[in-house]
Amino acid sequence: MKTTNPLSRLFGPNPFSLLKSHMRVVISCTELLPSLFEAMIAGQQAEVERLQKEIFAMEAEADAIKKEVRQHLPRTILLPVNRADLIDLLIMQDRIANTTQDVAGLVVERQMSVPAEIEGFLLPFVQTCLDVCLHAATIIEELDELLETGFSGPEAHSVSEMIDRLNELEDVSDEKGMAISRELFKHEAKLNPVTVIFWYRLIEWIGDTADHAEAVGERLQLMIDLR
Repeated sequence: MKTTNPLSRLFGPNPFSLLKSHMRVVISCTELLPSLFEAMIAGQQAEVERLQKEIFAMEAEADAIKKEVRQHLPRTILLPVNRADLIDLLIMQDRIANTTQDVAGLVVERQMSVPAEIEGFLLPFVQTCLDVCLHAATIIEELDELLETGFSGPEAHSVSEMIDRLNELEDVSDEKGMAISRELFKHEAKLNPVTVIFWYRLIEWIGDTADHAEAVGERLQLMIDLR
């Protein structure tokens, strides 16, 4: 819905729209993770490296938008929420892309391959974490509507329900993260110890993408609760 708030017309770009643009790029970055791990499982190292470069490029684009958001957040006019809270929201969104970049960077730097023992657990885990991020992005798409209603009323209630669902999805990602870690533990004695160490780190970082997405929802919920 196009905003009719006169402040947006008087003071330049709508910072809420810029936050939405940032999240869209963040999600475009994280959406590449399933393809990255599919290429790893298939042993397609050239494709892994191509996707890593694409992820790095998307993360850099997200950083550029983050800078623009900071430049256009009003300092001298009243907003329905605290400016510092918007900055925190931006940072939490950005951590999703940063962690995605960390995952892709480690995969290529270590030239990692997927142990057969966890192959069947990996892609469902990655997809579940991505689902959490996608749901967080859907919530961020409601920012203009929240602005219109002053972060209160039926729209705020609807967003709160979406945040509840976000927390439920993140719980599922935690369960799948624990399942793949348990499977790795069962077989770690026959795997290279260094490989095991880096896979535990990789599993943690993949899960962190969902954690950061949940934090986006928590910050937005706090902004609603403070109204």
